[in-house]
Amino acid sequence: MTTTSVVIVDDHPLFRRGLAQLLHTRASLRLVGEAASGRDGIDLVKRLHPDLLLLDLNMRDLSGLDVLKAIKACDLETRVVMVTVSDQAEDLVAALRGGADGYLLKDMEPEQMLESVEAAAAGRVIVSEALTHLLAAAIRQHNRPDGAGAAGLTDQETRILELIAAGLSNKVIAKTLEIAEGTVKVHVKHILRKLGMRSRVEAAVWAAEHLVRAKIA
Repeated sequence: MTTTSVVIVDDHPLFRRGLAQLLHTRASLRLVGEAASGRDGIDLVKRLHPDLLLLDLNMRDLSGLDVLKAIKACDLETRVVMVTVSDQAEDLVAALRGGADGYLLKDMEPEQMLESVEAAAAGRVIVSEALTHLLAAAIRQHNRPDGAGAAGLTDQETRILELIAAGLSNKVIAKTLEIAEGTVKVHVKHILRKLGMRSRVEAAVWAAEHLVRAKIA
């Protein structure tokens, strides 16, 4: 079985301990380190290069957004999921535009939290269900294109965006379309540029509204 190495960075000991215990119930998730501050978290991730980082948003020394920025600047393969109490739209959008691969609320049910973490480990973009409407509203406010044609997406880009919206990772998309993973990454960059977005999560939410619903209609 392939295991995903995980690091937790959170300055609340009780939550950190509870999340660690939760991860230990899944053989596919291997906790390799914990940090109680943003600075220690950055050092830990640089040293361990984990597959997945579960990161608190509001910490006393550095904010989760600062940590996220530092991690992304290192050009690591580590996926970053924010785990927070904040259900504010501006925090959600800032995290996703900063490169976060997901945004989860701490008050989720344990089983739902585990399922979301496993989904993130598999390469899917994840946002707590209670927050997807906030992200959709934020996207609408910025006058995004009304459809694939208006955005100037090619047929291949539209297909890739549909697969992103379905929760598939670049690796799985590449296998599905029988193209190189590097080619998928290039297409994703073009898609984000055409949509005026900075994260695949935003693109996935846009696609769910403008591509998936259009097909149903």
